[in-house]
Amino acid sequence: MSARAAAAGLVVAAFLAAGCGGGAERPPVVGRPGAEAALGARLHERDLSFRWVRCVDGGHRRDGAVVWRCTVNFGQPHLPAYCVLVRDGRAVTQVEDPTLRCRRVRGAP
Repeated sequence: MSARAAAAGLVVAAFLAAGCGGGAERPPVVGRPGAEAALGARLHERDLSFRWVRCVDGGHRRDGAVVWRCTVNFGQPHLPAYCVLVRDGRAVTQVEDPTLRCRRVRGAP
């Protein structure tokens, strides 16, 4: 391989790594802590008091993003679950988007 071909390959690789490949834009990967923080912030915005939020991968994807199944402890015996999708750092639940679905995960809080 010539030096010119190697340099051209490096330039193409740099453009692809920088996101200049022209492919479809992918949503940022949000991990469990990010989902829990986003839902916690949403609950605080609505002046809801809670003890903790725990999220697990709900097994569904929407536009490539994980739909999280999150359990919230409001201090009552019943622990409600929310299906949560994080968009632009904000939690969207099945309350705002009734089409949002997640499955029950055994052993999840």
